[in-house]
Amino acid sequence: MLKIKEYVKVKDLEEAYLLNQKKTACVLGGMVWLKMGNRNISTAIDLSGLDLDMIEETEEEFRIGAMTSLRTLETHKGLDGYTQGAVKESLRHIVGVQFRNCATVGGSIFGRYGFSDVLTMFLALDSWVELYHGGLVPMERFAAEGAENDILVRVIVKKEKRRYAYLSHRNTKTDFPVMACAVAVGEGWRSGEGERAAGRAVFGATPARARSYELPAEWLERFQASGEEARKVLAAELASVVPTGSNIRAGKEFRSHLAGILLYRGLMEALYGGSGQAAGAGAPACLTEEKEGQRA
Repeated sequence: MLKIKEYVKVKDLEEAYLLNQKKTACVLGGMVWLKMGNRNISTAIDLSGLDLDMIEETEEEFRIGAMTSLRTLETHKGLDGYTQGAVKESLRHIVGVQFRNCATVGGSIFGRYGFSDVLTMFLALDSWVELYHGGLVPMERFAAEGAENDILVRVIVKKEKRRYAYLSHRNTKTDFPVMACAVAVGEGWRSGEGERAAGRAVFGATPARARSYELPAEWLERFQASGEEARKVLAAELASVVPTGSNIRAGKEFRSHLAGILLYRGLMEALYGGSGQAAGAGAPACLTEEKEGQRA
């Protein structure tokens, strides 16, 4: 049961930040996940009066306020066009429209949930978290470290010449994903390994928190030059480094199997468009074959 001792609708971010320094304080988003748990909150901090519920688009970036609903994100034409429908795809299975009208971008990102479609998708974008005290932080760093007592103000997505795809597998339509994969290919990558990168693959619901992996340019060129079966093998080999585990939704082995399939399909969609059937690509192995023996 959720218990709140004091509720404060803050007048500015400074007030929110000072109140949030208490360990038992909590910044409220849409409260869709928060109210499902058992927690005692000394001070509930409401940011709804700070005009953070909108998406601003410029020639260089999208600026997404922390209180923006997932439904607003899902229906934004600019983001939908820029990501070739990938953002919309990442959101459409999250429970239902009424739920997405309540859930917020800030809550979904700040929570860094292992099952999060939202975090998985944003890790594939050139995205940054704007913190009130900590300033701009790359999404990958924020996903790994968090910012316990800071205030997430907005998420910023830089526009780059890239193509995106998002895929997930679920046991039922609106359940948490068994495995999720976001793919991005194109220009503007910052590689820290000295090897030229040409893309990124992000795996979420492993069931641990989403992690991103660079796609080396040479590997991607080899993938594009290969035939259908060789592409599947290459995708499976790259995905084999992704740590997976078991829970009530699926076993470790099945998740590892899914990672390769979703990466293959995501690359085909990002590179060639459509459902990944272009350029001689046949449908990958059926996801439903012999699943029962592979689940935990």
